Amino acid sequence: MSKHLIIPGDFLKNAGIVGLYYMLKEYNIDILEGREYGIKEQGSTEYGFEPYESGLWLDEDFIENADWTDIFFKACVKYYRDSTVYARVLDNINVIIDKIDNDVWQENSANKDMLKFISDKLLSNSYKSGFDNIKNDIENAYIYENLQKEKLSFKLDACELKRRLQELNIFLKQPLCEETFVMKSVIFNYINCFWEGKSFLYIPNQKKNMRELFEQDFIKPFKDYVKKQHIKDKDICIDCGKILESNDRVSIAFLKDIADDLDKKKSAFWNCKVDAFLCPECAFIYALCPLGFNLLGSRFAFLNTNISIRGMIEANKKNDYAYMKENGIYPDNAVKREKESYSQWFARMLNRLMEYKLKELSSVQVIIRGTKQDDKYVFAVVSNDALKIIREKKVQNALQYMQMYPYIMIEGEYINIHEQVVLNILNFKGQELLLNRVLRASIETPAYNASGYWIYNVLLWSNIVKSGKENGGKIAMNRLAVMNSGYSLRTTLLASKGAKDDECIRGTLYQLMNALSTKNTGKYLEIVMRLYSSCKMPANEEQAGKLVVPSAFVNMFNNPALFEEYGYAFLLGLKGCNSNSKKQDDNKND
Repeated sequence: MSKHLIIPGDFLKNAGIVGLYYMLKEYNIDILEGREYGIKEQGSTEYGFEPYESGLWLDEDFIENADWTDIFFKACVKYYRDSTVYARVLDNINVIIDKIDNDVWQENSANKDMLKFISDKLLSNSYKSGFDNIKNDIENAYIYENLQKEKLSFKLDACELKRRLQELNIFLKQPLCEETFVMKSVIFNYINCFWEGKSFLYIPNQKKNMRELFEQDFIKPFKDYVKKQHIKDKDICIDCGKILESNDRVSIAFLKDIADDLDKKKSAFWNCKVDAFLCPECAFIYALCPLGFNLLGSRFAFLNTNISIRGMIEANKKNDYAYMKENGIYPDNAVKREKESYSQWFARMLNRLMEYKLKELSSVQVIIRGTKQDDKYVFAVVSNDALKIIREKKVQNALQYMQMYPYIMIEGEYINIHEQVVLNILNFKGQELLLNRVLRASIETPAYNASGYWIYNVLLWSNIVKSGKENGGKIAMNRLAVMNSGYSLRTTLLASKGAKDDECIRGTLYQLMNALSTKNTGKYLEIVMRLYSSCKMPANEEQAGKLVVPSAFVNMFNNPALFEEYGYAFLLGLKGCNSNSKKQDDNKND
């Protein structure tokens, strides 16, 4: 069987490739990666491809026989369903039924708004046209027709209202109803952020069957183009460079903010002759780009990388939280993450990107687009300097730990330390403010010591990378020795006071943190010297030998960076961190 390779291009086409992979992966009806489709990386020569080529390959028999429209529609429903009006309508129906069952249903503005929301949304023009297309293929169409005749209101008694809502609930959950109503919302709220004026987004087509339109405008031309021989064709696709005949040409004008309507504005072309066309294959891939972006509240986001197709797919993977919850990656008491922020998403995606061939990564392009009609694409590039920090093994270990346990409670509010640390790296901000806050919180909640330890590792290695020093391992060992000195002092202090926790040195810990936050080296050393002076020397010679003021403290004067590194290392040791716990944590993350 011959294979057809779809090569990467600009960010929108790459998003389409990610969307294609997503919908094939999610379609669970006899489609296997490696058989019907697969990833071709540069350097490999499987299936007769050239070593320099990369992309997503499709088996040509699979292209011909697959129901691409069904695959696309099911993927859109799966990904966007919970972000649509359809899902909110079902939620309101269930809330009202519960209120009636619990005898708390009463006439007030909130309940009135819920009833109005259900009726208005289900009777919108787009939903009506969708119903007209499927009413002969579904059961109990009269339920929707009754809603058209009589909207839900307080005129209905509780029993009658409950009966109608239950009927409506069953009606809406029919597979064809769900797909039709969800797709109506997806098309006009999400897909039209990326393309318009074609297929079901061509205004005269809005009352026509969505599946038939997508099949006619994208799938059939794609299949026909792959089957045909193009020896005598003369035109060239402006994206992939493949040749095509005049009947295969697709205008790029359907892509939003990419080109004007070329039928009306030809002055940009030589002799006003438009020659910027896509082949049907690229047009199909571009149409899938809404499935390649991640929807984050009111924004779409996409990470466009230069490492590989697999890396790009991994960087834009979806549905992580269900997997994390299923596998117990996040603690049960973590705050809800239904609405993920852009920065949270970026921190999480960058963490995934680190797991895949990070050494080849030279830049990351981030593309953002709002869901409003007048929103435009916004571009940003993560600098190489920031990526150098992220490449460090110790930084990767730290971020992996914080990704597993991202939330800590500080002053009654959950803080995502993973997100904050990544943003600090990207914006070239120090980690000391965050570290100080976490250490203060750890006095009340000792379990946060581990988070403080890993934030310190990011702080330390960020400084090492920024300074360009090549002996990073020796520098880290030097700071670790200071941390061990703090731990030895802690052990002796607690033993002399007969204590088992930090309670007996709580005040001293706060004083050291205040000295660090105000960059007061003299005050810090004064507190440390007072601790050593008041400490009873242990009888054990080995332990007594460890109870020595770190000689490295001499270097802290007039050097704020060293003061932070040594000061926080010693403080972490005084709070219970040492090299043994470090090795154990490293083993967990390796």
